[in-house]
Amino acid sequence: MNNYNHIEIDPKELAGKRVLVTGGTKGGMGEAIVKRLTKAGATVITTARTTPDELKNTELFIQADISTVDGTVKIVDYILERFGGVDILVNNVGSSSTPTGGVLKQTDADWQRTFDTNLFAAVRLDRGLIPPMLKQGYGVIIHITSIQRRFPGENTMAYSAAKAALANYSKALATELAPKGIRVNSIAPGFTETKAAERLIERMAQERGCTYDAARQSLMDSLGGIPIGRTARPEEVAEMVAFLVSDRASYIVGAEHTIDGGIVRTL
Repeated sequence: MNNYNHIEIDPKELAGKRVLVTGGTKGGMGEAIVKRLTKAGATVITTARTTPDELKNTELFIQADISTVDGTVKIVDYILERFGGVDILVNNVGSSSTPTGGVLKQTDADWQRTFDTNLFAAVRLDRGLIPPMLKQGYGVIIHITSIQRRFPGENTMAYSAAKAALANYSKALATELAPKGIRVNSIAPGFTETKAAERLIERMAQERGCTYDAARQSLMDSLGGIPIGRTARPEEVAEMVAFLVSDRASYIVGAEHTIDGGIVRTL
């Protein structure tokens, strides 16, 4: 039984902290992270390509395409001008949209777009927001990678390669910045049932003429099964983020934390 809804949250743990979470809308991991860190008292800014209809605080939202140079420049400029920087940066944005059919169907543009979204967006934002962290001698950076970096397939090879590069970059960055007071870690989620995943499962169910639960199980089986017997919830990934950005994790540096219910069976 999952008891994350009953976790006691200290509403002052992150009080005074300025946080940027990329891709924090549309019912995904980013939105769950925004809500969790906000409950801990942080001031959380987020981004998305489109402005959500239910937006309540325009000051804490930046409309930008993070996969482009102009988009990241817009985000960095806004953060520096309005907030003077951030104390915590969560590079959450990631997606795979390469066509099916193997490597011969994937163009240079497909590869570039995948790397722009899943690697270079984080690199550019880090580069723009690290200087204020260095000046204050404190900061936390989290990169959301994926267990797919260990499971490359013909239709996800670009995504898997980009996430593998992000994990490698994250490790190197952690080594460089740790002596300067900035902690860098990464999180590798497994099959997480976000709104986007729910839509995928619903499409599969319709195409196969089966139930939602049967379609979900088929996806789980395609990963070799999930030992814990269920998919992850976005809030569970958010809880890992909340721990890693807090002072409770002050000695954790340069580590990738897998949260996948046991899918990855290698050491």
